Amino acid sequence: MRLLLDTHTLIWHYEDWPLLSETANQAIDAPGNKLFISVASLWEMAIKSGIGKLTLTDPIRTIMAAYVGIGATILTITPDHALATQNLPWHHRDPFDRLLIAQAVHEGLTLVSRDEVFASYGQLNRMW
Repeated sequence: MRLLLDTHTLIWHYEDWPLLSETANQAIDAPGNKLFISVASLWEMAIKSGIGKLTLTDPIRTIMAAYVGIGATILTITPDHALATQNLPWHHRDPFDRLLIAQAVHEGLTLVSRDEVFASYGQLNRMW
């Protein structure tokens, strides 16, 4: 399975938070699954940590390197991803989440997220 980690999923998995569902944790750790981390998540983490809304145990570069080290792919933001957000219904207003939805749909990825609003996007595969 090809899994795109939502920002909170990435943080909770890296920091071993109990808020991460057992299903999500097992899927992320399963050796046959391919992990993807969006540049949008790295950007969101950088902004939120920069303004004091997010405190991480390690620098973002360290977190990113840990996942790349286990084979995760950093998913860049392409023009197609950005433009696909224009056609999404407005169930979700958060620009980072809208971009993750567009990326997951465009790339055929399952988005690993606790956010139940994502279920409103019929074309999106979500796991939690």
